[in-house]
Amino acid sequence: MQASSPGSQAISTLARHDRILILDFGSQVTQLIARRVRESGTYCEIWPFNAASDERIKAYNPKGIILSGGPASVTEFESPRAPQSVFEMNVPVFGICYGQQTMVEQLGGKVESGHSREFGRAYVDIQEKSPITEGLWNTGAHEQVWMSHGDRVTQLPEGFRVVGTSEGAPFAFIANDERKFFGVQFHPEVVHTPHGAALLKNFTRDICGCHGDWTMAAFKDEAIAKIRKQVGSAKVICGLSGGVDSSVTAVLLHEAIGDQLTCIYVDTGLMRTGESDQVVELFREHYNIPLIHEDASELFLGALTGVTDPEIKRKAIGALFIEVFEEVAGRVSGDSKSVEFLAQGTLYPDVIESVSFTGGPSVTIKSHHNVGGLPDRMNLKLIEPLRELFKDEVRALGIELGLHPDFVKRHPFPGPGLAIRIPGAITADKLKILRHADQIYLEEIRNAGLYDAIWQAFAVLLPVQSVGVMGDARSYDSVCALRAVTSTDGMTADTYPFSHEFLGRVATRIINEVRGIGRVVYDITSKPPGTIEWE
Repeated sequence: MQASSPGSQAISTLARHDRILILDFGSQVTQLIARRVRESGTYCEIWPFNAASDERIKAYNPKGIILSGGPASVTEFESPRAPQSVFEMNVPVFGICYGQQTMVEQLGGKVESGHSREFGRAYVDIQEKSPITEGLWNTGAHEQVWMSHGDRVTQLPEGFRVVGTSEGAPFAFIANDERKFFGVQFHPEVVHTPHGAALLKNFTRDICGCHGDWTMAAFKDEAIAKIRKQVGSAKVICGLSGGVDSSVTAVLLHEAIGDQLTCIYVDTGLMRTGESDQVVELFREHYNIPLIHEDASELFLGALTGVTDPEIKRKAIGALFIEVFEEVAGRVSGDSKSVEFLAQGTLYPDVIESVSFTGGPSVTIKSHHNVGGLPDRMNLKLIEPLRELFKDEVRALGIELGLHPDFVKRHPFPGPGLAIRIPGAITADKLKILRHADQIYLEEIRNAGLYDAIWQAFAVLLPVQSVGVMGDARSYDSVCALRAVTSTDGMTADTYPFSHEFLGRVATRIINEVRGIGRVVYDITSKPPGTIEWE
């Protein structure tokens, strides 16, 4: 999944793979379409709708095209449109939500706004069979889907027929079988449409004729070749956190450039209990890669004194990381210019929540310390080989690279660390309280055998105090929130359904053992509307 313009090298490198093109109209879940296509074993790229010239599309030679959803309304003046050539290339086209609506408008149908709104779970009634639903949905089926729309199609273009309807959309699923054009008002890419991934696989494999030969083994080989070409003979430093993202980045780079790589673990003072020693020992035990353990805790904690805004926190942390990396780079070779690249384990969810790195129309949710938080004055050039992958793909790549299971299965831990799990100002006392609470929480999760069933679990120290009774005395202590989610990609997540018994046991331990916490709550917010982290 490439976001930049594919040059001649990229085209020749990938020539043996079937390719799907995804045109992005600004949906926050466009990347999930790409993930589902990848799951079907098909290579794909996401391009902004306004960066897809006729010449570029022709050179890419896609086997099929998917039009994403988006926040605009096709009824608005100068709203986004797909290049007209998309419908003239004699390749299958699949329009999703806004993608369906712009396809209908551009081919002579009609879309109107204000008639109906459907947000969340809905049901589609299958009226007729279609090649794209073969082996999946039969006529008369009542299928759950995920809707998110205010506009709807009210008149079909010539040659189209209705495949399925919903309560709010009489043309929820449409098809032009002769031209192999399909449109759905719902979102098959999200997990809340249970058979959505299979529907997209039917499109890529059965309708488009893709062979399904795109794998993490193929990605690894091509990523190594790309890294070697980008880096040449230069030296690279890699920021290592101990999480799967940075660990996979480090091992992938080492396979590509060997001793040109040096890893740096920065102790920011914002880590969990014993984390720094654990990460450094584990990495040194399993990998023969030079690793520098840099204690910069005083620098980070000093810079964050009194800072309460989460965006400022992230940007400050990002800038400080670069300061440390550049200082260490000078020590690595005695000449800071000898180290040209900084490698990071940036992933697609980081990018899409921070900025649309393709230049597309997606809305910024929050910056990430390693994306929107990097200073413009940075002297090192970035290399981010995982920038276009989701977490589950990174784990699969880690297995392909032979990473130790302790790295591959590790829960995500944010680069800014505990700084974004303490809303408001950061202090040494708050960090001590949170570390202890988080340690108890994760210990109980492991004791219950639940660690591998959970995507991410952590405690948050809230800037709220609550009245309580301890012994016979009044207490007025902080509130601790517990968070645990299940996910496959980090773009959507559901709360983990702990038993009340488990939560009660954790709460009792935290209140009894952590001085400064008097109340414990459990966060049951899904993503969306929330994010996984609190800041």
